[in-house]
Amino acid sequence: MGSFYMDCNMKILISIILLWFASFALAINTKTLAFDEAYSKLFGHHNIHLSGKDRHVRLLLDRSSGSGFISSDMYQYGLFSASIKLPSDYTAGVVVAFYTSNGDVFEKNHDELDFEFLGNIKGKEWRVQTNIYGNGSTSRGREERYFLPFDPTKEFHRYSILWTNETIMFYIDQTPIREVRHTETMGGDYPSKPMSLYATIWDASNWATSGGKYKVNYKYSPFTSEFRDLSLVGCRVDPIQMLPTSSNNCTVSNSDLMATGLSVMTQEKRKAMHTFRENFMSYSACYDTLRYPEKLPECEIVEAENRWFKENGRLKSRHRRRQKNSRARFHTTVNSSLGQKWVM
Repeated sequence: MGSFYMDCNMKILISIILLWFASFALAINTKTLAFDEAYSKLFGHHNIHLSGKDRHVRLLLDRSSGSGFISSDMYQYGLFSASIKLPSDYTAGVVVAFYTSNGDVFEKNHDELDFEFLGNIKGKEWRVQTNIYGNGSTSRGREERYFLPFDPTKEFHRYSILWTNETIMFYIDQTPIREVRHTETMGGDYPSKPMSLYATIWDASNWATSGGKYKVNYKYSPFTSEFRDLSLVGCRVDPIQMLPTSSNNCTVSNSDLMATGLSVMTQEKRKAMHTFRENFMSYSACYDTLRYPEKLPECEIVEAENRWFKENGRLKSRHRRRQKNSRARFHTTVNSSLGQKWVM
């Protein structure tokens, strides 16, 4: 019976990821932008390189500094999306971040939505972390961490943050990996103020890899992260007056946002999200009862997920082994089917 379940689960996983491959070739239904249309350099200017008619951005980290860019405007809700390729080889201590924040304007009560890519020692895979802060709630981190079903250093994959007044969704390519719904009990912890989009690479030796055990080794620098297919769809807002920058800006942007189809959670998407989380999620604050004896208000405890985790929110050994075996079987099957080599 267990073997039958594993085989069925693997067939579901492979079918979803094969659909992922097909959808990967399809661009999200929104306009992509040249760098100077919507972004500006933030820091490490000498380590920011533009090419491809300013539609391809390389951010470097070396001994002198990291680097980053920021959107030219702030947005009240929207879709923030880019195709990203991460540095390869030894990347311990390196963090690449793609996130929204308003910390420069609201220093004591800022909001934030994060994709953080955490580097690793040579031969070990990158991990992806998502996080949410609202109204300065930095003491209540809402982290989730995942492995990936592909090598993010070999090719570009699209990462998207969808933020509305009702829901927050994180996507990898066309697959949702996390959904947070706005509830009354969440109160001010739900991000609600205008935010800018940021992309950065930086030295996080003190925490990023094994809690700071492995540091950035600049012998392998420069570390290069690449961004293209940059897309911003949202209501541009004056951060001081909290009003749209033009009368029809929000109406048009809301229509464009709905046209992407990403704000609708279909049954197929929910099944794909569950399968991704079952096979690739390694930590969730929602299941960390040591850290949060009283669960966070937005957490919807899924019993099937709850069984995978220990009280510290990390995978039980049994499920961790099962995940590892499942990923290995998946890679072997898909590599054979598609003639592609993924190194995890």
